Amino acid sequence: MPDKPTSDTPGPTPYDRIGGEAGVRRLVRRFYELMDSLPEAAACRAIHPESLAGSEEKLFEYLTGWLGGPPLYTSKRGHPMLRRRHLHAPIAGPEIEGWLLCFRRAWAETVTDAALTAAVLPQVEGLAQHMRNRADA
Repeated sequence: MPDKPTSDTPGPTPYDRIGGEAGVRRLVRRFYELMDSLPEAAACRAIHPESLAGSEEKLFEYLTGWLGGPPLYTSKRGHPMLRRRHLHAPIAGPEIEGWLLCFRRAWAETVTDAALTAAVLPQVEGLAQHMRNRADA
């Protein structure tokens, strides 16, 4: 799992910089709206449950802690072990690219801090690639 994102200067956490709870909720809500509607995300959407509500809440909890906010995910569910928790789902190139498309677009639509974007997106992209558990067909 990548280190939590940091900035070059001390001060507010990435969580604070994107607007705290409201900012993370906006990001995650938009992410799943995109996943549910973009044809390019169909492979990623297909490995999720019919209702995205549980997935949305888990991603909100995870990102809240990862970005420096309260450790909601670990308090409720323990260590994330993201790759292990996703082994049941076939994740290859199309799923990764669909997920990243949704994340990048949701981030661009909800986060305006360019320095934070430069710090966070490469880590998210690395994590998405780490989730691969199948070869491309």
